[in-house]
Amino acid sequence: MKPLKGIHHVTAITSSAEMIYDFFTHVLGLRLVKKTINQDDIHTYHLFFADDLGSPGTDMTFFDFPGVMQAQKGTNEIGKTGFRVPDDASIDHYRARFAHFDVTHREPSVLFGRKVMLFEDFDGQEYFLISDENLSGVPSGTPWKKGPVPDRYAITGLGPVWFRVDDGDAINDVLTHKLTFIKKAHDGALSLYETGEGGNGAGVIVEVTQGADRAIQGYGAVHHVAFRVDDIDDIASWIDALNKGRHRHSGLVDRFYFKSLYTRLYPGLLFEFATDGPGFIDDEEDYETLGETLALPPRFRPHRKEIEKLVRPIDTTRSDKVFTKEDFSVSKKDIRP
Repeated sequence: MKPLKGIHHVTAITSSAEMIYDFFTHVLGLRLVKKTINQDDIHTYHLFFADDLGSPGTDMTFFDFPGVMQAQKGTNEIGKTGFRVPDDASIDHYRARFAHFDVTHREPSVLFGRKVMLFEDFDGQEYFLISDENLSGVPSGTPWKKGPVPDRYAITGLGPVWFRVDDGDAINDVLTHKLTFIKKAHDGALSLYETGEGGNGAGVIVEVTQGADRAIQGYGAVHHVAFRVDDIDDIASWIDALNKGRHRHSGLVDRFYFKSLYTRLYPGLLFEFATDGPGFIDDEEDYETLGETLALPPRFRPHRKEIEKLVRPIDTTRSDKVFTKEDFSVSKKDIRP
Protein backbone atom coordinates (compact mmCIF):
# COMPACT_ATOMS: atom_id res chain seq x y z
CA MET A 1 0.00 0.00 0.00
CA LYS A 2 1.00 3.61 -0.54
CA PRO A 3 2.05 4.90 2.91
CA LEU A 4 -0.52 6.94 4.79
CA LYS A 5 0.50 10.62 4.72
CA GLY A 6 -0.10 11.27 8.41
CA ILE A 7 -2.91 12.38 10.69
CA HIS A 8 -5.83 14.04 8.85
CA HIS A 9 -8.09 14.96 11.77
CA VAL A 10 -9.24 13.87 15.20
CA THR A 11 -12.91 13.92 16.14
CA ALA A 12 -14.00 14.11 19.77
CA ILE A 13 -17.14 14.57 21.86
CA THR A 14 -17.85 17.69 23.91
CA SER A 15 -20.51 18.54 26.49
CA SER A 16 -20.89 22.07 25.10
CA ALA A 17 -20.42 23.38 21.56
CA GLU A 18 -20.35 26.92 22.94
CA MET A 19 -17.65 26.19 25.52
CA ILE A 20 -15.44 24.22 23.14
CA TYR A 21 -15.70 27.09 20.64
CA ASP A 22 -14.51 29.51 23.32
CA PHE A 23 -11.70 27.20 24.46
CA PHE A 24 -10.29 26.50 21.01
CA THR A 25 -10.74 30.06 19.76
CA HIS A 26 -9.63 32.22 22.68
CA VAL A 27 -7.31 29.90 24.62
CA LEU A 28 -5.68 27.60 22.05
CA GLY A 29 -5.87 30.06 19.16
CA LEU A 30 -7.20 27.68 16.53
CA ARG A 31 -9.60 28.83 13.84
CA LEU A 32 -13.15 27.51 13.49
CA VAL A 33 -13.16 26.72 9.77
CA LYS A 34 -16.52 24.98 9.54
CA LYS A 35 -19.69 25.03 11.66
CA THR A 36 -21.87 22.27 10.30
CA ILE A 37 -23.92 19.26 11.42
CA ASN A 38 -23.07 15.66 12.09
CA GLN A 39 -24.08 14.15 8.76
CA ASP A 40 -25.22 10.97 10.51
CA ASP A 41 -27.18 12.82 13.25
CA ILE A 42 -28.49 16.20 12.14
CA HIS A 43 -29.48 17.15 15.71
CA THR A 44 -25.78 17.47 16.52
CA TYR A 45 -23.26 20.18 15.68
CA HIS A 46 -19.98 19.26 14.03
CA LEU A 47 -17.34 21.94 14.62
CA PHE A 48 -13.98 21.92 12.79
CA PHE A 49 -11.01 23.80 14.33
CA ALA A 50 -7.86 24.04 12.25
CA ASP A 51 -5.10 26.30 11.00
CA ASP A 52 -5.62 29.54 9.08
CA LEU A 53 -6.65 27.76 5.87
CA GLY A 54 -8.28 24.62 7.22
CA SER A 55 -5.42 22.50 5.91
CA PRO A 56 -5.57 18.69 6.16
CA GLY A 57 -3.59 17.47 9.13
CA THR A 58 -4.46 20.48 11.27
CA ASP A 59 -8.07 20.04 12.36
CA MET A 60 -9.71 18.71 15.49
CA THR A 61 -13.45 18.37 15.28
CA PHE A 62 -16.23 18.00 17.86
CA PHE A 63 -19.70 16.51 18.17
CA ASP A 64 -22.06 17.65 20.93
CA PHE A 65 -24.49 14.73 21.10
CA PRO A 66 -27.60 15.72 23.11
CA GLY A 67 -27.80 13.92 26.46
CA VAL A 68 -24.46 12.14 26.11
CA MET A 69 -22.88 10.87 29.35
CA GLN A 70 -19.35 11.67 30.50
CA ALA A 71 -16.66 9.34 29.20
CA GLN A 72 -14.98 6.81 31.44
CA LYS A 73 -11.27 6.73 30.71
CA GLY A 74 -9.46 3.40 30.53
CA THR A 75 -7.79 1.16 28.01
CA ASN A 76 -8.51 0.53 24.32
CA GLU A 77 -9.22 4.16 23.53
CA ILE A 78 -7.74 7.13 21.70
CA GLY A 79 -6.57 8.81 24.88
CA LYS A 80 -4.82 12.05 23.93
CA THR A 81 -4.59 14.40 20.95
CA GLY A 82 -1.31 16.12 20.15
CA PHE A 83 -0.88 19.63 18.75
CA ARG A 84 2.27 20.87 17.03
CA VAL A 85 3.99 24.13 17.96
CA PRO A 86 7.05 25.57 16.18
CA ASP A 87 9.65 25.22 18.93
CA ASP A 88 10.41 24.75 22.63
CA ALA A 89 9.78 28.44 23.36
CA SER A 90 6.20 27.95 22.17
CA ILE A 91 5.66 25.40 24.93
CA ASP A 92 6.77 28.02 27.45
CA HIS A 93 4.37 30.54 25.93
CA TYR A 94 1.42 28.18 26.30
CA ARG A 95 2.49 27.26 29.82
CA ALA A 96 2.08 30.92 30.80
CA ARG A 97 -1.07 31.20 28.70
CA PHE A 98 -2.66 28.20 30.42
CA ALA A 99 -1.81 29.65 33.82
CA HIS A 100 -3.50 32.91 32.80
CA PHE A 101 -6.67 31.15 31.61
CA ASP A 102 -6.66 28.62 34.48
CA VAL A 103 -6.29 25.61 32.17
CA THR A 104 -5.38 22.33 33.85
CA HIS A 105 -1.89 21.39 32.69
CA ARG A 106 1.29 19.64 33.74
CA GLU A 107 4.81 20.96 33.74
CA PRO A 108 6.68 20.60 30.42
CA SER A 109 8.66 17.38 29.99
CA VAL A 110 10.54 15.49 27.28
CA LEU A 111 9.02 12.62 25.32
CA PHE A 112 11.00 10.79 22.63
CA GLY A 113 13.45 13.70 22.61
CA ARG A 114 10.72 16.31 22.06
CA LYS A 115 9.50 18.91 24.52
CA VAL A 116 5.85 18.32 25.43
CA MET A 117 3.21 19.61 27.81
CA LEU A 118 0.01 17.79 28.77
CA PHE A 119 -3.24 19.69 29.37
CA GLU A 120 -7.02 19.20 29.59
CA ASP A 121 -10.18 21.11 28.73
CA PHE A 122 -13.32 21.62 30.86
CA ASP A 123 -14.56 18.10 30.01
CA GLY A 124 -11.32 16.39 31.00
CA GLN A 125 -10.52 15.83 27.30
CA GLU A 126 -6.77 15.12 27.19
CA TYR A 127 -4.32 16.89 24.89
CA PHE A 128 -0.61 17.64 24.67
CA LEU A 129 1.55 20.20 22.91
CA ILE A 130 4.65 18.89 21.18
CA SER A 131 7.57 20.92 19.83
CA ASP A 132 8.73 20.71 16.21
CA GLU A 133 12.16 22.10 17.13
CA ASN A 134 14.95 20.40 15.14
CA LEU A 135 12.47 17.98 13.56
CA SER A 136 11.71 17.27 9.91
CA GLY A 137 8.87 15.29 8.37
CA VAL A 138 5.33 16.15 7.30
CA PRO A 139 5.06 19.95 6.91
CA SER A 140 2.85 21.73 9.39
CA GLY A 141 0.09 24.24 8.73
CA THR A 142 -0.21 28.02 8.98
CA PRO A 143 -0.96 29.84 12.26
CA TRP A 144 -4.33 31.55 12.41
CA LYS A 145 -3.25 35.00 11.26
CA LYS A 146 -6.10 36.87 12.97
CA GLY A 147 -6.14 34.71 16.09
CA PRO A 148 -5.10 35.69 19.65
CA VAL A 149 -1.78 33.82 19.80
CA PRO A 150 1.39 35.39 18.34
CA ASP A 151 2.19 33.60 15.08
CA ARG A 152 5.67 32.56 16.17
CA TYR A 153 4.22 30.50 19.08
CA ALA A 154 0.89 29.37 17.65
CA ILE A 155 -0.35 25.84 17.13
CA THR A 156 0.14 24.87 13.49
CA GLY A 157 -1.41 21.43 13.28
CA LEU A 158 -2.00 18.04 14.80
CA GLY A 159 0.80 16.14 16.46
CA PRO A 160 0.88 12.44 17.31
CA VAL A 161 -2.33 10.76 18.44
CA TRP A 162 -1.99 8.77 21.70
CA PHE A 163 -3.58 5.32 21.98
CA ARG A 164 -4.10 3.47 25.27
CA VAL A 165 -4.35 -0.28 24.68
CA ASP A 166 -4.12 -3.51 26.65
CA ASP A 167 -2.50 -5.59 23.90
CA GLY A 168 0.78 -4.16 22.64
CA ASP A 169 1.39 -7.00 20.19
CA ALA A 170 -2.02 -6.65 18.58
CA ILE A 171 -1.80 -2.89 18.07
CA ASN A 172 1.76 -3.29 16.74
CA ASP A 173 0.41 -5.73 14.15
CA VAL A 174 -2.38 -3.33 13.19
CA LEU A 175 -0.07 -0.34 12.80
CA THR A 176 2.83 -2.07 11.04
CA HIS A 177 1.08 -4.76 8.97
CA LYS A 178 -2.48 -3.61 8.36
CA LEU A 179 -1.61 0.10 8.18
CA THR A 180 1.72 1.62 7.05
CA PHE A 181 3.39 2.73 10.28
CA ILE A 182 6.97 1.94 11.32
CA LYS A 183 7.98 1.61 14.96
CA LYS A 184 10.56 4.32 15.58
CA ALA A 185 11.22 4.30 19.35
CA HIS A 186 10.29 2.61 22.62
CA ASP A 187 10.39 3.93 26.19
CA GLY A 188 8.89 1.80 28.95
CA ALA A 189 5.16 1.43 28.34
CA LEU A 190 5.28 3.90 25.42
CA SER A 191 6.12 3.30 21.76
CA LEU A 192 6.34 5.81 18.89
CA TYR A 193 5.20 4.93 15.37
CA GLU A 194 5.40 7.09 12.24
CA THR A 195 4.20 6.84 8.65
CA GLY A 196 4.89 8.62 5.38
CA GLU A 197 7.42 11.44 5.75
CA GLY A 198 7.33 11.01 9.52
CA GLY A 199 7.63 13.71 12.14
CA ASN A 200 5.04 14.96 14.58
CA GLY A 201 2.30 15.22 11.96
CA ALA A 202 2.54 11.54 11.07
CA GLY A 203 2.93 9.91 14.45
CA VAL A 204 1.08 7.60 16.81
CA ILE A 205 2.11 7.02 20.43
CA VAL A 206 1.01 3.74 21.96
CA GLU A 207 0.70 3.33 25.73
CA VAL A 208 0.18 -0.24 26.96
CA THR A 209 -2.11 -0.15 30.02
CA GLN A 210 -2.63 -3.72 31.16
CA GLY A 211 -5.17 -4.35 33.90
CA ALA A 212 -7.13 -1.13 33.33
CA ASP A 213 -10.88 -1.16 32.73
CA ARG A 214 -12.04 -0.70 29.17
CA ALA A 215 -12.85 2.88 28.30
CA ILE A 216 -16.46 3.94 27.73
CA GLN A 217 -17.02 6.68 25.20
CA GLY A 218 -18.83 9.90 26.07
CA TYR A 219 -18.10 13.61 26.33
CA GLY A 220 -14.45 14.19 27.12
CA ALA A 221 -13.34 11.32 24.86
CA VAL A 222 -12.13 10.97 21.28
CA HIS A 223 -14.59 9.46 18.82
CA HIS A 224 -12.16 8.56 16.01
CA VAL A 225 -8.91 9.43 14.27
CA ALA A 226 -8.55 9.97 10.52
CA PHE A 227 -5.43 9.29 8.46
CA ARG A 228 -4.52 11.28 5.36
CA VAL A 229 -4.73 9.87 1.82
CA ASP A 230 -4.49 11.75 -1.47
CA ASP A 231 -7.73 10.95 -3.28
CA ILE A 232 -10.53 8.47 -3.94
CA ASP A 233 -8.14 6.17 -5.80
CA ASP A 234 -6.31 5.71 -2.51
CA ILE A 235 -9.65 5.10 -0.78
CA ALA A 236 -10.39 2.40 -3.37
CA SER A 237 -7.01 0.78 -2.68
CA TRP A 238 -7.75 0.69 1.06
CA ILE A 239 -11.18 -0.80 0.42
CA ASP A 240 -9.52 -3.53 -1.62
CA ALA A 241 -6.95 -4.19 1.12
CA LEU A 242 -9.61 -4.32 3.84
CA ASN A 243 -11.70 -6.70 1.74
CA LYS A 244 -8.73 -9.01 1.23
CA GLY A 245 -8.09 -9.00 4.97
CA ARG A 246 -11.81 -9.63 5.62
CA HIS A 247 -12.08 -6.50 7.74
CA ARG A 248 -15.47 -4.83 7.99
CA HIS A 249 -15.65 -1.24 6.76
CA SER A 250 -18.07 1.50 5.73
CA GLY A 251 -17.23 1.67 2.06
CA LEU A 252 -16.71 5.06 0.43
CA VAL A 253 -18.49 7.87 2.30
CA ASP A 254 -18.83 11.34 0.73
CA ARG A 255 -18.49 14.00 3.45
CA PHE A 256 -18.40 16.80 0.81
CA TYR A 257 -15.37 18.47 2.44
CA PHE A 258 -13.45 15.20 1.96
CA LYS A 259 -14.11 11.57 1.03
CA SER A 260 -13.86 8.95 3.76
CA LEU A 261 -13.64 5.28 4.66
CA TYR A 262 -14.15 3.89 8.20
CA THR A 263 -13.00 0.67 9.82
CA ARG A 264 -12.22 -0.90 13.20
CA LEU A 265 -8.99 -2.88 13.21
CA TYR A 266 -8.55 -2.92 17.00
CA PRO A 267 -11.23 -3.03 19.74
CA GLY A 268 -12.38 0.43 20.80
CA LEU A 269 -10.50 2.32 18.08
CA LEU A 270 -12.34 3.74 15.07
CA PHE A 271 -10.06 4.58 12.16
CA GLU A 272 -10.95 6.74 9.17
CA PHE A 273 -9.10 7.28 5.90
CA ALA A 274 -9.82 10.79 4.59
CA THR A 275 -8.78 12.57 1.39
CA ASP A 276 -6.87 15.84 1.50
CA GLY A 277 -9.52 17.62 -0.56
CA PRO A 278 -11.61 19.34 -1.65
CA GLY A 279 -11.39 21.23 1.67
CA PHE A 280 -13.37 23.80 3.65
CA ILE A 281 -13.23 26.88 1.42
CA ASP A 282 -16.30 26.22 -0.73
CA ASP A 283 -19.33 27.80 -2.40
CA GLU A 284 -20.93 28.69 0.96
CA GLU A 285 -18.00 30.42 2.70
CA ASP A 286 -14.91 32.21 1.48
CA TYR A 287 -11.62 32.53 3.37
CA GLU A 288 -12.70 35.57 5.40
CA THR A 289 -15.91 34.05 6.75
CA LEU A 290 -14.92 30.43 7.38
CA GLY A 291 -16.88 28.94 10.26
CA GLU A 292 -19.23 31.90 10.72
CA THR A 293 -22.41 30.47 9.18
CA LEU A 294 -24.18 27.14 9.56
CA ALA A 295 -22.66 25.40 6.54
CA LEU A 296 -24.46 22.45 4.99
CA PRO A 297 -23.29 19.97 2.37
CA PRO A 298 -25.47 20.16 -0.78
CA ARG A 299 -27.69 17.17 0.08
CA PHE A 300 -28.81 18.87 3.29
CA ARG A 301 -29.44 22.35 1.88
CA PRO A 302 -33.05 21.72 0.78
CA HIS A 303 -33.80 21.02 4.47
CA ARG A 304 -32.02 24.08 5.90
CA LYS A 305 -35.08 25.56 7.63
CA GLU A 306 -35.85 22.31 9.43
CA ILE A 307 -32.20 21.81 10.43
CA GLU A 308 -31.88 25.35 11.77
CA LYS A 309 -34.78 24.57 14.11
CA LEU A 310 -32.96 21.50 15.43
CA VAL A 311 -29.59 23.09 16.26
CA ARG A 312 -29.47 26.14 18.53
CA PRO A 313 -27.78 29.28 17.16
CA ILE A 314 -24.14 29.84 18.15
CA ASP A 315 -22.48 33.17 17.41
CA THR A 316 -19.16 32.39 15.73
CA THR A 317 -18.72 35.63 13.78
CA ARG A 318 -15.09 36.79 13.92
CA SER A 319 -14.55 38.70 10.67
CA ASP A 320 -15.80 41.87 12.40
CA LYS A 321 -13.56 41.39 15.45
CA VAL A 322 -9.90 42.10 16.15
CA PHE A 323 -8.04 39.74 18.52
CA THR A 324 -5.14 41.10 20.55
CA LYS A 325 -1.92 39.19 19.97
CA GLU A 326 -0.81 38.77 23.56
CA ASP A 327 2.59 37.32 24.50
CA PHE A 328 2.15 35.81 27.94
CA SER A 329 5.64 34.33 27.97
CA VAL A 330 7.33 37.72 27.69
CA SER A 331 5.47 40.70 29.10
CA LYS A 332 1.72 40.14 28.81
CA LYS A 333 1.61 43.22 26.62
CA ASP A 334 0.13 43.49 23.17
CA ILE A 335 2.68 42.74 20.46
CA ARG A 336 2.60 42.30 16.75
CA PRO A 337 2.66 38.72 15.42
